[in-house]
Amino acid sequence: LPVHSPFTPKHLSKMTSHACMNVHRQSLSSNRALSSRGRHTSLASNVACKRMAPPSKHASFAPVAASSRENAGRTQSGEVNPLYDIASIRAENQQKQAELKTTTQVAGTCPPQTPKSMLTNPAAIAVGLTLAAAGTKYILDKPSRTYQPGENTVGKEYNDWTDEGVLEYYWGEHIHLGYYTDEELAAGYKKKDFIDAKKDFVFEMLKWADVQNSPKTILDCGCGIGGTSRLLAKQFPDAKVIGITLSDSQVRRGTELAKEQGITNIEFRVMNALEMEFEDNSIDFVWACESGEHMPDKSAYVNEMVRVLKPGGNLAIATWCQREETPETPLTEEDNENLQFLYDEWAHPYFISFEEYARIMEATGTMEKVSGEDWVKNTLASWRHSIWVGVYDPWPVVFKGPWVWYKTVREIVTLERMHRAFDRGLMTYGMIKGTKKAAEL
Repeated sequence: LPVHSPFTPKHLSKMTSHACMNVHRQSLSSNRALSSRGRHTSLASNVACKRMAPPSKHASFAPVAASSRENAGRTQSGEVNPLYDIASIRAENQQKQAELKTTTQVAGTCPPQTPKSMLTNPAAIAVGLTLAAAGTKYILDKPSRTYQPGENTVGKEYNDWTDEGVLEYYWGEHIHLGYYTDEELAAGYKKKDFIDAKKDFVFEMLKWADVQNSPKTILDCGCGIGGTSRLLAKQFPDAKVIGITLSDSQVRRGTELAKEQGITNIEFRVMNALEMEFEDNSIDFVWACESGEHMPDKSAYVNEMVRVLKPGGNLAIATWCQREETPETPLTEEDNENLQFLYDEWAHPYFISFEEYARIMEATGTMEKVSGEDWVKNTLASWRHSIWVGVYDPWPVVFKGPWVWYKTVREIVTLERMHRAFDRGLMTYGMIKGTKKAAEL
């Protein structure tokens, strides 16, 4: 019996007496039995004494030696061995019980009681689950990837996503939302292939951009791993397509996929969209899909694309926006809290409305036919659709290990919060386009 046993002194007295009597009855059976019983009896007789002191971390056991059956219960002088003196043991235990009772009364405490099992106590389980849920919520509500000016936060995050391969597995080559027609939404968005929805978005945006002439140079500003760039290169085989991004991993992966698909009229570069290396008036068609969210200066972002656009060329932007704030419809405290989480979780400096994008484009003085729309109705399903594809096929995440599990849980939470923000009108899916005025003669 361990020294730190939770039994009370009354229990220990009875157990000690029975243990000693059993040892005495069986002591003549064999030397092995005698030695074994002696150890247990010696330990049991010491338990009551050690109840008064803090239990030691490890109990020390010493076997009792016995040379033969004849001297098992006696000392060398022929007297009764105290180890087997039952009456003395009982008297000693009674004395210890009295001392313990007196001590506990003075201290005002009760003797140690056997605790209930925490695993079978409903109240303890409920408290544990509540604390676990509160802790998890606290962690997931605290953003983990805040935008840091001057540190290429966006490029680093996209490097990680690209190198892990999980995002590409589920989202395909297009790291942007998909498009669902009214008929597809009525039939159930999950019936549509998630990756096909993304390709359809490119075609719908291209049709909406209303490119008048066959462009010879196309810029994909914020190209990701180049899904749209390659699709545009196939759509306009006589054009030179250039994709730019802050992520060198995306440039590497985009180049690999272009080579695998045999596309030669395309190239990818690491370049800052706010300080592009192209000459003025050098690009026929500028395409920017879901890159404006990451720009720390929205005006510089639009102005740079307008600068490199040729007169008569087309500019088309698709980007996540927050709703227009007016004196009549100000953002509430809850709105600002939700927006701040969306900024900080996915390295966004801030959002603006699509109406503000249109005003920035018009303010350049060189753009005409400027217009903006909200495509939230036909893109909203993408948020939850991206979650469901992971539910249906979780194995790429499962095999990646705990760190990717944690990141994936965070992504799921953020995807759902994005869905709710768009669904309730706090966010809009902005589509902004314009044509650069022809050069004056």
